[in-house]
Amino acid sequence: MWMGATLLSKMEKSTLKTGLVSISFRKHSAPELIEEVVKAGQQGLEWGGDVHVPHGNVKVAEQVARWTRDAGLESAAYGSYYRVGPAEKSPEIEAVLDSAEALGTPVVRVWAGNKGSARASLQDRQVVIEDTERICKLAAKRSIRIAFEYHGNTLTDDIESAVDLLEALPLENLDSLWQPPNGQPEDVCEKSLLRILPRVSNVHVFHWGEGGGADRYLLSEGKERWMRYFQILAEDPKPRWALLEFAKDDVLENYHRDARVLHDLVHTYTHT
Repeated sequence: MWMGATLLSKMEKSTLKTGLVSISFRKHSAPELIEEVVKAGQQGLEWGGDVHVPHGNVKVAEQVARWTRDAGLESAAYGSYYRVGPAEKSPEIEAVLDSAEALGTPVVRVWAGNKGSARASLQDRQVVIEDTERICKLAAKRSIRIAFEYHGNTLTDDIESAVDLLEALPLENLDSLWQPPNGQPEDVCEKSLLRILPRVSNVHVFHWGEGGGADRYLLSEGKERWMRYFQILAEDPKPRWALLEFAKDDVLENYHRDARVLHDLVHTYTHT
């Protein structure tokens, strides 16, 4: 299906790799997305645990892993829907880790509870802390890292809350993802990235307006903002993934446009 050279871009050797978050295109199959990522000259995918690689379905995870490797790509992360702390409507952590291990991915994305920081009590935070310690121990046995989604309506919806949570959990295999906080000005976004930079594993890349996910733009319209974010990332150049998410109008051609802009940004990153 993807025999021969994969069209991966000939960018300079960098600690930053690029890819796609598969939940951006839930209506497309895993083979279709792999083909699009290859065409875009990117290097991998964060596979979602809801549609493309369901939690606990090891056979599907193994098949997707083979397709990904055969295309010359990597499974950058496993985007699980595990809610740290609350048990309701959350997959079992062992099922999540089974799928991640079958994918051969080093990172599992989880959600820091089910309440925003303004609503969460001290007890809510403690439950999240204790469950994070538990799942990180289980993940460490499989050489897998856990990373909090940096997201609204969780304990990472505010930079102070996110910092407090990470400082309470100085675990070797716990990181955080980062994405621009919804509807926030550029200086607030920059400060949030700077504050948690040493703990940032992967970055979700998109450009939204004040309306959040319903107000999407091409990445080119936010290129200047993202150039500054990549300059900040260059201050701590550990291996990371920059993963495109939520293309404008859910159109693949817009994903390819964003991928070209991201390529330019990575080129800038390598020369910062």
